[in-house]
Amino acid sequence: MLEEILPQQGRLLVVSGPSGVGKDTVLERLLDPAQRPPNLVRCVTATTRPPRAGETYAVDYYFFSREEFEARIAENFFLEYAPYGERLYGTPRDFVERERARNNDVILKIEVQGALMVKQAMPEAILIFLAPPSWEELERRLRARQTDDEEAIQRRLQTARRELETAPRYDYLVVNDDLERAVETLRQIILAERCRIVHGDAHVPPPPA
Repeated sequence: MLEEILPQQGRLLVVSGPSGVGKDTVLERLLDPAQRPPNLVRCVTATTRPPRAGETYAVDYYFFSREEFEARIAENFFLEYAPYGERLYGTPRDFVERERARNNDVILKIEVQGALMVKQAMPEAILIFLAPPSWEELERRLRARQTDDEEAIQRRLQTARRELETAPRYDYLVVNDDLERAVETLRQIILAERCRIVHGDAHVPPPPA
């Protein structure tokens, strides 16, 4: 009876937020073995941007040239893909489908445009928006990274304004004002979603007479 009201495959969770909000840090802490929920896997996404210092192929991203990326688009390799600035980003389809079939929950860190594409293709996807505590704090974090010049920072801030406007289209909002609290909130969202009853044709059995 329970199989009628519980999902028959793993969930797809999508985390987005403006550049500098701390997505990587939050996810790294969430996926630490000490507090990672069981049966939760992160999907490594692909990008055409070059790796930053300390980043590793197939761990942080799949780093493709633009020609390689476009060839994979033609092969239907991606569940979603979208431009971000001058770069392309995409989610490998096979990994998501394989892990969900194994009843693992898959968590993605992708840009807003890609997240909305995933939601359109897979309405059951759970969208989580990670937001800064304030606009001033977001700008401070971007400058503290010291990876961009002023022109690039201004482009990122312009993009962030547009991204923040999409937050109402998400299922959850998590404010990253305190790292540990943000990580715990995200963990609780995942655990709560595992208890969600599937509606539609499925139904909750009536109580015994």
